[in-house]
Amino acid sequence: MGVETGEVRRIELQPIHPPPGSFWRRRVFSTDHKVIARQFLWSGLVFLAIGGLLAMAIRWQWAYPGEAIPLVGRTVLPRSGGVIGPATYTSLFTMHGLIMIFFAITPILIGAFGNFCIPLMIGARDMAFPKLNMLSFWTFLVSQGLIIASFFVPLGPAAAGWTTYPPLSTNAGTPGPGQTLVVLAVFVTGVATIMGSINYVTTVIRFRAPGMTWGRLPLTVWGLWLTAILNVLFVPVLGAGALLLLFDRVLGTSFFLAGAAVPAAGDPVLFQHLFWIFGHPEVYILILPAWGIIGDLLSFFARKPAFWYRGTVIAMCAVTILSAVVYGHHMYQTGMSPLLGVGFEALTLAISVPAIILFLNWLNTIWKGSLRFTTPMLFALGTVFVFGLGGLTGLYLGTFLTDVYLHDTMWVVGHFHLTMAASSFLASFAGIYFWFPKMFGRRMDERLGKVHFWASVVLITLVFSLQLLVGYAGQQRRLWEPYQYTFLQHLYPLNKLTSHLAWALGIGQLVFVWNFFKSVVGGAKAGENPWEVGTLEWSLPSPPPHHNFDVVPLVVRGPHELSGPEVKERLGRDWVGQAEALPEAESAENVPPAAAIIASGA
Repeated sequence: MGVETGEVRRIELQPIHPPPGSFWRRRVFSTDHKVIARQFLWSGLVFLAIGGLLAMAIRWQWAYPGEAIPLVGRTVLPRSGGVIGPATYTSLFTMHGLIMIFFAITPILIGAFGNFCIPLMIGARDMAFPKLNMLSFWTFLVSQGLIIASFFVPLGPAAAGWTTYPPLSTNAGTPGPGQTLVVLAVFVTGVATIMGSINYVTTVIRFRAPGMTWGRLPLTVWGLWLTAILNVLFVPVLGAGALLLLFDRVLGTSFFLAGAAVPAAGDPVLFQHLFWIFGHPEVYILILPAWGIIGDLLSFFARKPAFWYRGTVIAMCAVTILSAVVYGHHMYQTGMSPLLGVGFEALTLAISVPAIILFLNWLNTIWKGSLRFTTPMLFALGTVFVFGLGGLTGLYLGTFLTDVYLHDTMWVVGHFHLTMAASSFLASFAGIYFWFPKMFGRRMDERLGKVHFWASVVLITLVFSLQLLVGYAGQQRRLWEPYQYTFLQHLYPLNKLTSHLAWALGIGQLVFVWNFFKSVVGGAKAGENPWEVGTLEWSLPSPPPHHNFDVVPLVVRGPHELSGPEVKERLGRDWVGQAEALPEAESAENVPPAAAIIASGA
């Protein structure tokens, strides 16, 4: 009786509201989670392009040091005649890292997919707090505006590295308003992230449809929900560090300043602790949604249930918990006690165990499956490959002794980009190609999608693997011109090749840009369920109506019921929806007690 009362209460929390009448309420200041998802997607894609262009400029400096950037160099760098100087280079890699992590991948993977997928996949009509959801996007947009503004102030944008370590990020290390604006932008985007995460956590707990137990949640929802929990717990730590750093820059405090000249000396290493207490969970904040998406897509397009679903969920939960206690491996070089270093080393190696379980489950899911090599499936497989490669290279950074040699080299850059950038990048495209029909009601061109995939996965693997190679050879990261050092001059041809491959990778993304805009305007109309899968969003029209579900669905099975003999026999197809009853097959004992109340719908 208590369970049934709870199910009734869940539905009562979600009345059907009429769609807004004005353009501004429908398209701009909308509380509809689907509109907000598209807003996050657009803003994330714009900053993905900006971050990518900054990366192209970095690679130019390493391929042709001292030469002017062709075509646009004299326009964007008029004082130096288009040549990238040391200060400009420092700003380039600082802003590239910050933009890609906080203002490109985060809004796409978490903002767009989280907003779009969570309500639809759990059978909800909207988020738990629609107005807070709208506010989270507009707060995030303010942070992006601060980032753009930082490029146009005297002395330019931030130049203290994406980690913004003091004393480099103090007024003494990086004078000018640009660094201040960027630190403020990080704080503001943290506020937006906390708003959205509170919404995600509450929505999954309170707004799941009747019968949508924790064991029936799609893996995508698990990934996004666990990410939201990490954001709620650890983004405030980054926010506190950013706020104290702002005080140091603007109010003259000395939380992170040390030395005899400072009356009340602080500790720069304190900021590193605050940053990495957030920063290492951030690695999993960005990869958990990718893991969830990949886990679902591999099952959908292998046409078989996800291998050991429960084990995958347990592994994701274990990673979420362990991510909070491994941050110290980023600080082996700060004078940390060897005893602490050994402890963090053990925890770091321990967290690889659930990651290996995930990887093996993915391989078992596709093993002997009836694979459909659609564009989303190809990007999912590409994500598995680059994540496996990046994970193996990370083991050398987790161990104390090898990290002493590799820590300040390009090995770290290659590992980080394979594990985070490449995996998140490819998983984002997998999600975009998969949910594009549901978002926009149209299909993306499959041929162009496959061209985009091969251009992306081959080139991104080569670029970051070559970074590993030069790092193993001893090239330090963050060097303006590595070839000033005699022992690195022989690496110039390898760096030049890497740059050319990186530019080819950037050009390859134009295929996606063309495909995306062409499909939004004139792509083939998408049916209700073009991929033939059973999660709840594919039971709705494309795109879904304002309130999603006329009747809140009753979920009777998990998300990966594919190729079951009984389903083929009774329905004549290899998939069945989560809320779809098999004719003359469902027994009363399989139907939750709430079945009697769903007919009301509201």
